[in-house]
This record gives sequence, structure tokens and C-alpha cells, in this order.
Amino acid sequence: MSTTEGKADAAAVEEMARSATAWCAMHGLVVGDRADPRSGTVPGVGLVHAPISLLPSRLPESFWSQACELAPLFNELVDRVSLDGDFLQDSLSKTRQVDDFTSRLLDIHRKMMDANKEENIRLGLHRSDYMLDSETNSLLQIELNTISVSFPGLCSIVTELHRTLINQYGNLLCLDAKRVPGNDASRQFAKALAKAWDEFNVDSAVVMMIVQPEERNMYDQYWLVKYLRESYGITTIRKTLSEVEAEGQVLLDGTLVVNGRKVAVVYFRAGYTPNDYPSEAEWSARLLMEQSSAVKCPSISYHLVGTKKIQQELAKPNVLERFLENKEEIAKLRQCFAGLWSLDDKEVVKSAIENPDLFVLKPQREGGGNNIYGLDVREALIRLKKEGGDALSAYILMQRIFPKASLASLVRGGFCHEALTVSELGIYGAYLRNKDKVIINDKCGYLMRTKVSSSDEGGVAAGFAVLDSLYLTDKVIHGGSH
Repeated sequence: MSTTEGKADAAAVEEMARSATAWCAMHGLVVGDRADPRSGTVPGVGLVHAPISLLPSRLPESFWSQACELAPLFNELVDRVSLDGDFLQDSLSKTRQVDDFTSRLLDIHRKMMDANKEENIRLGLHRSDYMLDSETNSLLQIELNTISVSFPGLCSIVTELHRTLINQYGNLLCLDAKRVPGNDASRQFAKALAKAWDEFNVDSAVVMMIVQPEERNMYDQYWLVKYLRESYGITTIRKTLSEVEAEGQVLLDGTLVVNGRKVAVVYFRAGYTPNDYPSEAEWSARLLMEQSSAVKCPSISYHLVGTKKIQQELAKPNVLERFLENKEEIAKLRQCFAGLWSLDDKEVVKSAIENPDLFVLKPQREGGGNNIYGLDVREALIRLKKEGGDALSAYILMQRIFPKASLASLVRGGFCHEALTVSELGIYGAYLRNKDKVIINDKCGYLMRTKVSSSDEGGVAAGFAVLDSLYLTDKVIHGGSH
């Protein structure tokens, strides 16, 4: 067990795993069961415990503090970049030639620019993901997510689970539950949504959550619905993009009305992947919402700031200075940037073909399962070069990060097994501004995901990783650690 000083025996681990899965069922740490066809559409049918790590993963406290300190800086950066429509359009102009999805998003964005659409109330719920690179012993950013940031509901509960297990089996584990940092992500997200609703200032209006037609991760979302209702008296409605198209309209004053209800805030938990737009109806719904006065989380411009291409543009020399003034803050952001290159850079492409293991090839896609690794990088680059033209613009190259692997016990579907794992830390952030007044700019808890070290992809919902929490250590272990 990665976190123990000694080693718990197999029987103790098995007992702990049973306690953990029972606890999950009792505390709503659950997801839909793929084996049940109704689990993604009917709440309360076909549930299994969320895939979890049995104990938290170690991270030196200095890296935890660094990641937390970066959250408000990234929130501010997203907002500043989103206001520069020309920068977004220009940076993504080549990508749009080869990526129809990005092209459609840019079309909506251009319409808003041409209409001179003001977004007075701006709400961002973000997550910046990091790994600890063992080569450089530094915390490096994997990506910045600005749409449909998932797991604030479930990850808040994982910390409680791990504290409970440590308190229950403390004599075996030699661990201190106080070193697992608390995680209030779901309450903080609900608070930010409620504050945006307040600023919109229409008492009868609802928060509308945009969801996929089949959503096995619905319970994560229902935690936010619960807190919005219980703590703020706000009603949430769940709608797919096609339902919005069928039931929605924008009144002359800009108010968005869906199925007879005024909408204050549109919170996207779908709409980030081409699969979410199977027909023109979904695109029509996206445009309709963007044209309305409802607060969008995210707006089309915030969505575009989260693309891989913009991440790569921001990593170029002197680009951060275009958006931020504070030199110290700029230096802190730069410090966590991994190497990022466009495929226009012939030297880097040549280097990646020669040493494919040192790079990851990333397309403009969200949601896990899309990146290219290892020898496939070489094959893909040779193919893209042959295709020529703008084919290369659909991808960026990123420095591959090498986190140190450690043993951990993973529990999925009631089975516990030990494996060599690596972890990825995501820090949630919330940003809310009305005209010139910043109302919220803060970190909001964290997501720890742990996966078998032989797996390149990291998505929990996609089936690659498990939910985890943090165990803070005070020493920096040479060569990186978790």
C-alpha cells in the first residue's frame, strides 16, 4: 500500500476495501453501472461505487501550496484572454481549417463579436491539472479545463472516505487523517453558481444544467443540485442540447426561456465534444443560449480559451505579458508550463519523430481517450506530414511528463488490486465578475486521479483512472514522489 510506512497484510486490505465500498454506497460516492442499460438515464437504477484508491496518494506540501496559489491566477488569465476575441480567432484560424468542431465554435464566437455582445456577468468554473515530473522535480500543468469540469461532487466525498479509513485502521497504517486536506469543491461550485444567480437577480429564474442524454456520472452532478436547493433555495433543471432546441426561446429583452421557465445561469456539463452535437439541432441550441442574456458557464469565449491550441499559444515567449501585468504572477504561471509546440515547428517535429517517447501528440479534444503516445506519435507525425497542408494544425505537441510511480491499492467494481500507479492533481477554481467588479476569484478544492502507470490516458469516466485524495508530506522526496 503506497501510503503506509509498514505494510498491511492481504486480509486487512480486503477488509478495508469492503468497508470502503460499503461507505461509498452509504454516502453517495456512486456512478451508474455500465452493465445496466438504464443506469445513464434513470436516476437510482443500476449503481456501483465510484472507482477509488483505497488510501490517499502522497504529495509534498510545497507542491500542493504551489498548485493552490496558481488557481486564482489561471482564473484571471482565462477571463483576460476571453476578452481578446481577435487573439482567439487568429490563434485558432489554422485549427479551424482541419477541425470542424473548433470551426463551429469559432463561428458562434464570431457572431457574438460581430453583434458586439456584452457578457456583463461572467462565470468560470475551471480545473487546472498537474503532474509532478520526476525528471525535473517540478509541478507541470497538463491542461486547463474551462468547460464541463467534472467530479466536484464525488471528489469532495473521497477525502471523507480516506479520513474515515485512516481513523478506523490507524493502528495498522501509521497515518494522520489531518494530513488529508479537506475538499469542499461541490459546495464551493454551488456557491459560485448561486452567486451568479444572485447577480442575474430574477427570483423566479432557474439554473439550467446542460447534460448528455446518457450520463453515468449524474450523481456527481446531483450533489450540486442538492446544495443549490438546500443552501440557496435555487431550482435546477437538467436539459440536453436537443431539449433546449425544442423547448427554448430568447425573448426580445434577451431572456432565455426553456419550457416556460426563465433561465438565470446555463451550466454546461455537456457540449465539450463533437459527440454532443449529432445534428444541427444541438448547434442551434448552443447559439440560442449564447445569444441570450443568461449567464453562461462557460461562455463561448471561455470555452475557446480552454482549447489545447490556446494553451500552447500562451506558453510562447511574451504572450502572457499581453494579458497580465504582474511580473511575479507571470513567472509563477510560466514555472508550471510544460514544453508545448505547434507542428509548424519543424525542428520539434523532427525531434518527436526521432524520440517519440518524450512527447505527447494532442488533438483539439476534451474528455480523455484522444491523445497519442509512444511509437504512435512517430507514425501519426509521418502521416500528417505526408498529408501536408493544414492537417498538422489539428494537433499540438507537448513534452511528456514522467511522474514517479508508486504502489497503490485500487478498488473498482468491488475488487481490490495492487498496481504501480501515477497520479494527476486537478485544482478547481471559481471566477465571477459583474462588469468591473470581481465577486469571486478563488480555488475551490481539488480532484486527485490515480491510474495504473502503464495507462497513458487519465479519465475516470472514460474508465482509465480512479478517484483519489491527497496525503500531504512535509519533505520533498528527491526525484519527485506521490
